Amino acid sequence: MKESGKIFGVGFQKTGTSTLREALKLLGYSVKDTSTRALIPIMKEDWAKVKSMLDPFDAAEDTPWYIIYKKLDELYPGSKFILTEREPESWYNSVNRHIGDLRDAQHEWIYGRGKGLPKDDKENTIRVYTEHNAEVKRYFQDRPNDLLVVDFTKGEGWKELCEFLGREMPQAELPHYNKWSKKDEDRSSLAMRFKFWRKQVKSNIKIWYIDQLGLWKK
Repeated sequence: MKESGKIFGVGFQKTGTSTLREALKLLGYSVKDTSTRALIPIMKEDWAKVKSMLDPFDAAEDTPWYIIYKKLDELYPGSKFILTEREPESWYNSVNRHIGDLRDAQHEWIYGRGKGLPKDDKENTIRVYTEHNAEVKRYFQDRPNDLLVVDFTKGEGWKELCEFLGREMPQAELPHYNKWSKKDEDRSSLAMRFKFWRKQVKSNIKIWYIDQLGLWKK
């Protein structure tokens, strides 16, 4: 499905980004999900490389795409932007559980070097989140047809999405993904711990490499 411009989800992780992804797929769009490979090209401002990652898709959402929405607006004129959001305290609790103790290069980039673990600085985490949402709304304040603000936790969904995108509402229910449950706390098996440490080692190497390149701006 090729149209003028693309569709970009510009809401933070844990605001319904997975729901948005699956909803767009049900509407027939090809969607680029979160990408760790995009971080260093973005930090180097290698926009040709970034564009090569996005060109094959109709849409993109989740980390790191929402941070560079202004550049995406420049690279893909005529695009539509969807800001998923939720109440800040509820969002913080969710993202804190999601990130936990795993220090990741992308989170260091988003929340600030040394502040990538939400549990270590709740005030900073919520500030970054709320300022991003406010900035997105200011950026598009004179372009209401280009931005949809949606809160899936309030029951918003197909009606808002389809009216914004000019599509007919599907018969399928709006997909809801990544709902946390108590069983998520019980994943403490040896295999899970090994997976965590493997991710952490890879993340530490990437963070060290970015340190050496001097690319941190926050």
